[in-house]
Amino acid sequence: MTDSLRWVKSSYSDNGGQCIEWAPEHAAATGEFLVRDSKDLNGPQLTLTRAAFAGLVEFARHHG
Repeated sequence: MTDSLRWVKSSYSDNGGQCIEWAPEHAAATGEFLVRDSKDLNGPQLTLTRAAFAGLVEFARHHG
């Protein structure tokens, strides 16, 4: 199922190679926020709750 998802690179990812992506349509449809490393497309994915994803975004905003 995750093979057909549209992944979007985080706007908080820097240009030094530390990039994450998330699947917004999946989140809208299921409430699950999938996150992956943009350099390892076949690697593991994290499944986050809305609150955990918001925390990750807030962390990136302050430490990015």
